Amino acid sequence: MPETRILFRHIDDPDLRTIEGYRRRGGYGALERALRHTEPEQLLNELEECGLRGRGGAGFSMGKKAGFLPRGEMQKYLCCNADESEPGTFKDRELMSKNPHQLIEGIVIAAIAADATKTFIYIRGEYAETADLLDEAVAEAYDAGFLGENILGSGANVDLVVHRGAGAYICGEETALLDSLEGKRGNPRLKPPFPAIQGLYGGPTLINNVETLMNVPHVVRNGADWFKSFGTEQSTGTKVVSVSGRVKRPGNYEIELGIPARELIFELAGGPLTGGVKAWYPGGSSAPVLGPEELDLPYSFEALADAGSMLGSGAVIVADESVSIPQMALRTARFYQHESCGKCTPCREGTNWTVKMLERVVAGQATPMDLDIIASVQENIIGHCLCVLGDAMAMPVASMVKRWRGEFEETIARAREASPIAIDAAPAIPIGVDA
Repeated sequence: MPETRILFRHIDDPDLRTIEGYRRRGGYGALERALRHTEPEQLLNELEECGLRGRGGAGFSMGKKAGFLPRGEMQKYLCCNADESEPGTFKDRELMSKNPHQLIEGIVIAAIAADATKTFIYIRGEYAETADLLDEAVAEAYDAGFLGENILGSGANVDLVVHRGAGAYICGEETALLDSLEGKRGNPRLKPPFPAIQGLYGGPTLINNVETLMNVPHVVRNGADWFKSFGTEQSTGTKVVSVSGRVKRPGNYEIELGIPARELIFELAGGPLTGGVKAWYPGGSSAPVLGPEELDLPYSFEALADAGSMLGSGAVIVADESVSIPQMALRTARFYQHESCGKCTPCREGTNWTVKMLERVVAGQATPMDLDIIASVQENIIGHCLCVLGDAMAMPVASMVKRWRGEFEETIARAREASPIAIDAAPAIPIGVDA
């Protein structure tokens, strides 16, 4: 099955990193059109009409989100969330590394639509090489007149700064990102007020993911109807999906939303390494885990939500028949326990207790009643935290305990027979990432 490449078109051309190579492929043409032939309100309407939904996890309408910013003379900001820290997700890194000007063009167009003049790319600290490439691309864009004052003689002013994070998963949460960008500790803020009203430095702020903003030039260049010709009615366009775990060809694949998940895993990624698919995360490690019976579902926002999971960041992590579900649950929980900022009690205590109870399971020290307690703890986490980090652990763990309870009970029994056994205390490594 071939990919449907829009963002990934010419992605392996090394010249695409440079402004000359990007412009030879038609780059910055959409920005020129937006500046000379389109009013900001028309841009907003086009972005809303095309149905582009956020590609970072929440799946909210990009056009509506931009439209929430108030009009007026106050300083407005745009922040690109490039803190790609969700386990199993590595699409934004490839997009930024190989086609940085596509992101810059999308940021400038979105900033003009939202009337924002100060823009930032908040990139995770571990992406040092990618951040250097972005710095070079931003300098090229300034020299060519696509950034700065009076862009292309239009009177529009947009400045762009690349800001490196310090390696914290929590800074992928939009309000924690804003605190970190302001030089504070990256803790989530209480909402409301929402960033669109009171965000960076107290001003109205639009926050979008890398992949979301990279779609903007294509929408402006080709129109909303063209964009809607891909995907489904509620999930328009294409999606870059990071496939990892126990598959033969892990990597990034750009697909049309709505194709069966089976085609993505078996045809593009080559299928599982051993036996069949036992379980799979459809949207990164924070998504409720699905089983082989859901492989024929359309890979879309609405179909995965109806199945009790979510498309999330678009990271498919595959577990084949060789994977222990209780061990996978423990590894997932350990990651979120480590990354919890500790600001709110349900997340701070809930992630810690979940790890301890799952350690008891794999060590054979638990009872079937402990599985009910684990499930109860997850229910008390979901929806009760300051941000969604607690939910990000509780949703997949709860789904695994519910769907594979028999395997949890068998694991307890086998470990008890083999007792004593040491609990694996190695640091958490996300599924699909080599140690």
